[in-house]
Amino acid sequence: MLRYFLELSYKGTAYSGFQVQSNANSIQTEIEKAFHIYFRRPVAMTGASRTDAGVHARQNYFHFDFEEEIPGEAVYRLNAILPADICIRSIREVPVDAHCRFDAESREYWYYIYGRKDAFLDDRAYYYPYKMDWDKVREVARRIKGYNEFSSFSKRRTQVKHFRCTVFESGWREEGDCHIYHIRANRFLRGMVRGLTGTMLLVGRGIISIEDFEKIVEEKDSSKVNFNVPAKGLFLVSVQYPGGIM
Repeated sequence: MLRYFLELSYKGTAYSGFQVQSNANSIQTEIEKAFHIYFRRPVAMTGASRTDAGVHARQNYFHFDFEEEIPGEAVYRLNAILPADICIRSIREVPVDAHCRFDAESREYWYYIYGRKDAFLDDRAYYYPYKMDWDKVREVARRIKGYNEFSSFSKRRTQVKHFRCTVFESGWREEGDCHIYHIRANRFLRGMVRGLTGTMLLVGRGIISIEDFEKIVEEKDSSKVNFNVPAKGLFLVSVQYPGGIM
C-alpha cells in the first residue's frame, strides 16, 4: 500500500467546511466523489486542517492510501471532474507513516479587511468601513506572539485537550486596498483566527484598549472576544512539513 499527499486549493463559499458532514456538502465530499468516479473505487481521505464553512484555502492537504502508483494524468483528470471552485495542485507519494495533520510543523492564515466598497472583494474579504487606528492594531498583533495560552479565543464545543499554541508570526500588512492579518502557528483552535482578528478590530476602533485585549488573553475571558467577523475574509494560506516528507 502506498501513501500519497494531495495538495489542493479551494474557494469555500459554497461549502459547509472541509470535513465530510452527514447533512451538507464539503470539500472532502467533492474530492472523494471525484476519486470514486475516476478510479471506480472509494478512497478515504484524511485532512490536514479543518476549515470552517465559507473559509477559503490557497493550500491544504489530504493524505490517502492507494494500492498502486497514481498515473501522471490523474491531477488533470480529477480536476476535470471537480467543480470550478476546488483545484487539486499536486499528488505526490510520501513515506507510508506520513500524516498530513499530525506531521505539520505550522499553518499560516490570512484575514482580509477592506474599508472602501469594492464589488470585486465582497466574496473574499470583510468590508469594514470604520475609522481605524492601525498603529494600535499592529501593536496588539505584535504582542500576540508573547502568549501561548489561547483558551479565550477558542469557541466552545471543542474536543481539544489543551489550548496552548506557539505563534511564530503575527502581524498586519497592506496589499492594495486591503489590510491583511497574517498569523503562523504550530496549531490553531476553533475560531481562533477570527476571534483574534475581530477583537483586534475593536482595539483599532477604540472600543477596547490594548491593555483590555491583553486582559482578555490573560483572564481567559471568551465572553469579551469578538468572533463575529465573516468566514469569507479568512484564507488558509499554507501548511508546512518537515523536509523528509515534502
